[in-house]
Amino acid sequence: MAGGWWAKAQVGGMLLALLGWVSSCVTTFVPLWKNLNLDLNEMEVWNMGLWQVCITQEEGVVECQAHGSFLALPPELRISRLLMCLSNGLGLLGCLLAALGLEGWRTCEDKPGRKRRLLLAGGVTLGVAGITTLVPVSWVAYDTVLDFWDETVPDIVPRWEFGEATFLGWFAGAFLAAGGLLLACSARTMRTARPLVPACRQAPPAQGLAADHHLHPKNADLVI
Repeated sequence: MAGGWWAKAQVGGMLLALLGWVSSCVTTFVPLWKNLNLDLNEMEVWNMGLWQVCITQEEGVVECQAHGSFLALPPELRISRLLMCLSNGLGLLGCLLAALGLEGWRTCEDKPGRKRRLLLAGGVTLGVAGITTLVPVSWVAYDTVLDFWDETVPDIVPRWEFGEATFLGWFAGAFLAAGGLLLACSARTMRTARPLVPACRQAPPAQGLAADHHLHPKNADLVI
């Protein structure tokens, strides 16, 4: 039962980690972190991301323009860009380390301790990647809420709202953290779940029976 549990935990953790890593990469590059609808022109929707700003018109035409300068960005966008890139790198590294430590792979089969350490390192790395995804997404969302309810800004000024990438980033961080936790827990369970190999093996009794079979006719002739 224990072996079946950690085997399923490894598969589930790896699937969650891959899904979280892909979602994190998509969140990093799509310009959907913030949305803005203009009251004067409802036919246009402004979308802001970490790398560019896009305008979507009613006809479906999308015009995007990259941010002019990295230093000119607000602090939350600058740090979010760095943290999301770090999260993507850590997610990829964690998936590779965890894959080498899975029981289904033949790498390091003769060294179970090394496989366990690789799996544990991959789980921890994926957990850190999940944190580095949740922090920038939550920071941008918090600043969006503060700006939306800022009473010093006149009501006629349009306000930025949550974009689709905000929710995708939250799911990505949760998937990475959950996948890393499952992989780390399965690595700790592998130490006790692996059956012990007996130090020696007894000779099969068939050899003794064969010897008796060869000796018995000779004894029968002597008796006769």
